[in-house]
Amino acid sequence: MQDTATFQDLLREGADASVDGWDFSWFDGRATEQRPSWGYLKLMAAQMRVARAALDIQTGGGEVLSEVPAFPPVTVATEHWPPNLRLARRALEPRGVRVVDVAEDAPFPFPDETFALVVSRHPNVVLWDEIARVLTPGGRYLAQQIGPGSNRELAQFLTGPREISDERSPARAAADARAAGLVIDELRHEALPTTFNDVAAVVHFLRKVIWTVPDFTVDRYRARLADLHDHIRHHGPFVAHAQRILVRAHKPEH
Repeated sequence: MQDTATFQDLLREGADASVDGWDFSWFDGRATEQRPSWGYLKLMAAQMRVARAALDIQTGGGEVLSEVPAFPPVTVATEHWPPNLRLARRALEPRGVRVVDVAEDAPFPFPDETFALVVSRHPNVVLWDEIARVLTPGGRYLAQQIGPGSNRELAQFLTGPREISDERSPARAAADARAAGLVIDELRHEALPTTFNDVAAVVHFLRKVIWTVPDFTVDRYRARLADLHDHIRHHGPFVAHAQRILVRAHKPEH
């Protein structure tokens, strides 16, 4: 009975936690994810120091962009999900960043050749043609993207074996960037351990990072969550691997 009660409490805790924004501090002590070796924030901050105009695509709640010490004279961020949009405006607009409501799959509402720098961390949709269009000649694109089959071990524990699409692969990113007229300067891929210490962390993660198991609900996957809870109790933390890609590219001069 105690095990069942603990499991129910953990499910409730994970289900009740807010998923607004991209602040992952809730996971402290419950889950960890190794960070890529390239240090995206440091790379972005260095590019921001020398750009005259920059665009951050799908900024979330502005958590990463707000860590940049100094912004270019013109800095714009896009976001669409209302809870994140509110957080981003609260964090970024006092520092002079304009936050624009733009859907992930919508054309950018900006003129051609507006930005010397376009950045994005974990975009759900990458519109390469739009990125190339709004970059100035010689302008740069910097992104940390989600790689193919990210945290597949967790997804497959819940859903069973699944085919891993090449949609998010480094090769696909390179091909799409080149097709849009960009030149690839650097392309790196790393698989990084993600460790879950309890099933509440799993529930919260799957509610927050919705592309891992797109049809996830606690009720739909309750039986497999119970199996995962037992697995963690008997074998220790559950380890999956986040897939991350670094893309650095530029738009050729005319």
